[in-house]
Amino acid sequence: MAASSVLAVQNALQDLVTTYHELNGAHVDELDEEPSALEFMRYVARNRPFVVRKGASGWAAVQRWDCRYLVDKMKDRNVNVAITPHGNADAVVTAPDGVRYFVKPYEVEEPFADFLAEVRRQERDGDVTSNVMYAQTQNDNLRGEYSELFEDVEQDISCARIALEQQPDAINLWIGNSRSVTALHRDNYENIYCQVIGQKHFTLVSPVETGHIDEQCLPSATYMSSGSKGNSETPDSLPEVRQEQLVITPDKDSVPVPCATLDVNRIEQDMQEIHHCRPIRVTLGPGDMLYLPALWYHTVSQTCGDEGICCAVNYWYDMDFGGFLYSSSAFIRAVALAVAQKDEQRP
Repeated sequence: MAASSVLAVQNALQDLVTTYHELNGAHVDELDEEPSALEFMRYVARNRPFVVRKGASGWAAVQRWDCRYLVDKMKDRNVNVAITPHGNADAVVTAPDGVRYFVKPYEVEEPFADFLAEVRRQERDGDVTSNVMYAQTQNDNLRGEYSELFEDVEQDISCARIALEQQPDAINLWIGNSRSVTALHRDNYENIYCQVIGQKHFTLVSPVETGHIDEQCLPSATYMSSGSKGNSETPDSLPEVRQEQLVITPDKDSVPVPCATLDVNRIEQDMQEIHHCRPIRVTLGPGDMLYLPALWYHTVSQTCGDEGICCAVNYWYDMDFGGFLYSSSAFIRAVALAVAQKDEQRP
């Protein structure tokens, strides 16, 4: 591909973004109540997000959950704990040898009460040096390891169930403190995200901007503790893991993973100044509900409530892979990767 052809493709990708924002704007609709199934389907068809302020405020979870209640319900139940040095699970990290990896967290199984106490301690003490603990398993955990809490939330989101004619594929619980950050990524799901305790701060990037997120295919790796027993039947306790050095360990026979490599702290500035994109900022408070359409890139940070934790629940509904959305997004992604590779090959 000649340099002039690369430039033409880059200009075409930029024109796509400019036209999209001229027609749609850079905002999220705010609704006063959960939409009807027909209204929800209109947002799905346009692939546009919305927020229902206080849409989940009537849930028992929003009204009852605090640290004592959660511990009483979970008792001595063991849960999966994701551990990272900087709260950056499933993120692009540069190893000491200069190689960049998509790095997954070190994981242990620990009693819920111990996990929650460590999350609170770190937030209360302003501890910014020890390893960060996060409950983030994305495997329908609210109907699995956290099933004791499931009765306090809705079994599904009615407008989504009726419009999409399906039950949620997964319902996930997220618990952490303000040091946990979700890297820029996308999901092949229609996502209904409900805040319970604290706040979540989303930066949203539409699928048409896929060509401007500096995506690269990177090898995968996993954090491991130098003295750990690694995911064994007798894992290290949280006090032991807290101060242990976590080492980036490349995965064997891994397949390169497409990853957005933009610095999460500079997404808005870089995308606006360099690519003229328009990321959207949304903050959710307790009881707020966000519809995050399939294939929208997003990064998330959080602010804790009074007890030093942040807690949310999300519902994943399978997206419809038919129609134009998935194939066109895959095409934009492939073109952007090809252009990036050509730029790297230039002398």
